[in-house]
Amino acid sequence: MNFPKGFLWGAATSSYQIEGAVREGGRGATIWDTFCATVGKVANGDTGDVACDHYHRYRDDVKLMQALGLQTYRFSIAWSRILPEGVGKVNPQGLDFYSALVDTLLEANIVPMVTLYHWDLPQALQDKGGWAQRDTMQAFADYAHVVTQKLGDRVTRWATHNEPWVIAVLGNMTGEHAPGLQDPRIALQVAHHLLVSHGMALDAIRANVRGAEAGIVLNLSHIDPASDALGDREAAQLWDGHLNRWFLDPLFKGTYPDDLWAFYGLLAPEVGANDMAYIARPVDFLGVNYYTRHVIGAGRETPFNLRFVRTSNPYTAMDWEVYPDGLEQLLLRLHQDYRAPALYITENGCAYDDVLADGAVQDSARRDYLEAHFAAASRAIAAGVPLKGYYVWSLLDNFEWAWGYSKRFGIVYVDYKTQARTPKASALWYRDFIQAQQ
Repeated sequence: MNFPKGFLWGAATSSYQIEGAVREGGRGATIWDTFCATVGKVANGDTGDVACDHYHRYRDDVKLMQALGLQTYRFSIAWSRILPEGVGKVNPQGLDFYSALVDTLLEANIVPMVTLYHWDLPQALQDKGGWAQRDTMQAFADYAHVVTQKLGDRVTRWATHNEPWVIAVLGNMTGEHAPGLQDPRIALQVAHHLLVSHGMALDAIRANVRGAEAGIVLNLSHIDPASDALGDREAAQLWDGHLNRWFLDPLFKGTYPDDLWAFYGLLAPEVGANDMAYIARPVDFLGVNYYTRHVIGAGRETPFNLRFVRTSNPYTAMDWEVYPDGLEQLLLRLHQDYRAPALYITENGCAYDDVLADGAVQDSARRDYLEAHFAAASRAIAAGVPLKGYYVWSLLDNFEWAWGYSKRFGIVYVDYKTQARTPKASALWYRDFIQAQQ
């Protein structure tokens, strides 16, 4: 494997998944607090109330990052720690927490990448209609302004949203995530408002951060048809539109894909006069979250009339296919079709049923997964893709949304009763890999 000089190696987390302290430091309630408190929504009735207790343990966690040789760390800010009601009065304690975290990272020579929104909308805004309301776009831009004014003197890398597809579809179309709605029309309007607010936030970032490197993070997959049959190819094209092009095309081409717009019909979002101009604001990078590919065939699963085809490849504990070649193919496609000036792998990783035994976790499957995906990224760089960094998901085992604590993605094992952290074999391998790249 060959990676260019200055390529950044790191790990990623998100606020609700690791921080805990949900009723401390002036933090307001979020849609995930409400969702977790609703019986039957989250596995085992788990919540993020304590999570990894990172709010109190962040200094030790940064020492751990330093010991593992991480060069960069991607984390998200809890909007409700900054503006408990989503708008209005700023909470200084929330800003001070993230300011201290940034200072601690910089003291450890770790480059911060900040994500402004990783799914935890203040409940007060959801009570007013959430992302389905246009007012929330301005609220997000105002929040971005407050945060970048505070941290912009030390943080230059900023992502606006993490995975708008997940927010819109799993949160508002299927109801698997907070706020738990099942309304396709609302989901598509939410997706649109997320994209517009991204552009509005870019303006705030660039107004407050000298030398800002700003972008957005999308969950993207390589998609293959199950066969060369016309029905399978059409089904794969439709799913690619729904998952990938519905977000990529407006961001980089200033328009929604015609085939999906026609498919959605009356469900398509209302678009304001200046919306597309905001969405298509030039980004400095695209963040790519890649976990697996999808093999799609014609079928009867509504509403898309397609089926997900299982292959003979290995699968993770999330029942996701391990397919490293898909990362290379996706990166090449993104470079060819969309020409982002830079790309980062902002998440890549896997969940397995890890066991702590004799003070160690022998997670060879995760090590193999990461090594194969690093190799795929290296091949993409060799083919001309401007990939600048790689964030493993995740630094810590954590609250895995609707799966609660039943799935472990971390390279560091967390005992949730004692909060003890144990680097897994994959973390030690990653440490040595990073060192070998110097």
